[in-house]
Amino acid sequence: MIETKGIVHFTISVTDPDRSEAFYRTVLGLETVQKVPAIGMVFMRAGGDFVILTRSKTPIDPNPGDEFMVHHAFQVDVDRYEDAKRHLADCGVEIIFEEERHEGVFHGRQCYFHDPDRNVLEIIGLEKIGEGFGASALSDDFSPFSKSPGA
Repeated sequence: MIETKGIVHFTISVTDPDRSEAFYRTVLGLETVQKVPAIGMVFMRAGGDFVILTRSKTPIDPNPGDEFMVHHAFQVDVDRYEDAKRHLADCGVEIIFEEERHEGVFHGRQCYFHDPDRNVLEIIGLEKIGEGFGASALSDDFSPFSKSPGA
């Protein structure tokens, strides 16, 4: 068996690496590590983690409409969550869903929004890592997103 030690990076498909780099830098505060224009890649850092924005040769549409199940989550300090939401609004970013979850795996306040290519991003004021949803909650129609914020 392979014993992985963590995640080095994940890649987000984009249509315009320069536009997306500006968005991720301005809106999420990521730091540009290196740009490789010839292949359409921008390496960025969020704390000790890395994201690669990569020009896609195929259409980007991971979620129909305002669905958000396929997304990438970025952690913010719990006491800075409201500041982060205000920053999103100041940048003209519309929140498509918000909740405060105290069950499941990731506990805390979280909101979801689109990047310029409609990739869904999340910011979360992560309070703790939980133990997941109980087996009784996992019926065929179960959704952790079926409750209103703060419920």
